[in-house]
Amino acid sequence: MAGKKVIVPIMSELAAAGKEPDILFWVGCAGSFDDRAKKVTIALSKILNEVGINFAVLGNEEKCTGDPARRAGNEFIFQMTAQQNIVTLQMYNVKKIVTACPHCYNILKNEYPILGLNNVEVIHHTQLLQQLINEGKLKVDGGEFKGKSITYHDSCFLGRANGIYEAPRGILEQLDANLHEMQRAKSNGLCCGAGGAQMFKEDEKGDKRINDERAAEVIGTGAEIVAANCPFCITMLQDGLKSENDKRQTPIMVLDLSEMIVQANKL
Repeated sequence: MAGKKVIVPIMSELAAAGKEPDILFWVGCAGSFDDRAKKVTIALSKILNEVGINFAVLGNEEKCTGDPARRAGNEFIFQMTAQQNIVTLQMYNVKKIVTACPHCYNILKNEYPILGLNNVEVIHHTQLLQQLINEGKLKVDGGEFKGKSITYHDSCFLGRANGIYEAPRGILEQLDANLHEMQRAKSNGLCCGAGGAQMFKEDEKGDKRINDERAAEVIGTGAEIVAANCPFCITMLQDGLKSENDKRQTPIMVLDLSEMIVQANKL
């Protein structure tokens, strides 16, 4: 199965052919432009191709959700951006959205409806992956992760903001990995340091960066891999682990759950 061409349909092209996908894959800014996050976009697309899900992306018609603007206090920019996106989604009669970004997930699901985006189901990719596994549509082999020591980082917007803790852990169970929880996990999880638009500003005064604090907890578990579900978290964890990894012969890997499935199944 390795080496298959990844097919990612564009919504406008499907509409021109009189077709509607079952799911819109909301890629997000990170998944579109950040080199590390692009790998997650490709991994999820590979899985969607493999299980035969009829999906599409907006391509150039997708704008930022406006989440960073709202978190940073610029409500005007947020509402302008959100309204543009809502018009586009309604134009294509979108009924279901999946995204690999918890920030996009949270704002599309919980805040866009106030501005008029109604009757649209929004799910995070870990929820979709777990659903596909439960339905028997996605077979997950432990592969290279079988028996590996893994810890899992709960992103703030997926965890505390939306109470999604079990779906990601359920995927790790299917990979036959040994899960070692960090000292702060689930509802007591620690932010990676990027939330609230902090990703896009300089550090404030303090004794330690938050991602260094979180990286220390990762190291404390003895894990070989830290699983994540958010492009911002992946960036911050990789940065926090850099000094530790520079000293190691085998670095601690930071991987999205979709990447782990692709690697395990050799998609």
